[in-house]
Parts: sequence; structure tokens; C-alpha cells
Amino acid sequence: MNTRAWIAFLDESGVSLLPQVRRTYAPRGRTPLLRHRLNWKRASVAGALGYHATDPDRGARLRFHLKPGSYDTAGLIEVLEQMKVFYRGERVVLVRDGLSAHWSRAMRAWVAEQDWLTLER
Repeated sequence: MNTRAWIAFLDESGVSLLPQVRRTYAPRGRTPLLRHRLNWKRASVAGALGYHATDPDRGARLRFHLKPGSYDTAGLIEVLEQMKVFYRGERVVLVRDGLSAHWSRAMRAWVAEQDWLTLER
């Protein structure tokens, strides 16, 4: 099958918003005080790296999305809606991992309505 499409690899990860506390320099005998708010808030980032299957001269495309909290099905559908605009009607074969939100009923129903998107695991 000869398909002119982008092949995109999508993954997401969580990050902590707490600062890294490390050793720092201070005058001898004066312990430095490093202050930060002690909350355990988290953020998530989803990134998609795309390559065109038949035209390598088009170069790679990187797309990422930041979100407070964690990704769920609705959050991932929002990411895919933005990818649709990013690729402007071109066909995309999306390779994703086994996160349960990727394969939920709502996600499968949304993907079934999209003619520009093909999913692979």
C-alpha cells in the first residue's frame, strides 16, 4: 500500500513542579537557605514527532502540548484535535503506546469519525 502520510510517534509524561534542591555555594560557615513552596502539583506533557513517509525533504515536525494534572481520554482528544490543525488535512499514521486512555471507548469512537488519522500500537 502506497500512502502519502506523516508517521507520528506520540507519548506523554508527567513532571513534578517541585524544584530540584541541590548543593549550592555560600560563604564558609553560612548555610544557604533555599526556599520553595511545598506543594506536589504536577504537570503533563505530550509530544508527537512526525516524519513524512514518502518525502524526507519535508523534514521532521515536533508538536507538544502542556497540561496541568494528568492526561485522560478528553485531554488526549484535545491533543489530537490540535494535531489535526497542525497537519492541516494531511494523512497521519499515529504510533502510540498502551496507555488505557489511548484505547478507551470514547477515544475509539472519536477516531472512527476522523478520516485523516490512522492508529497503530
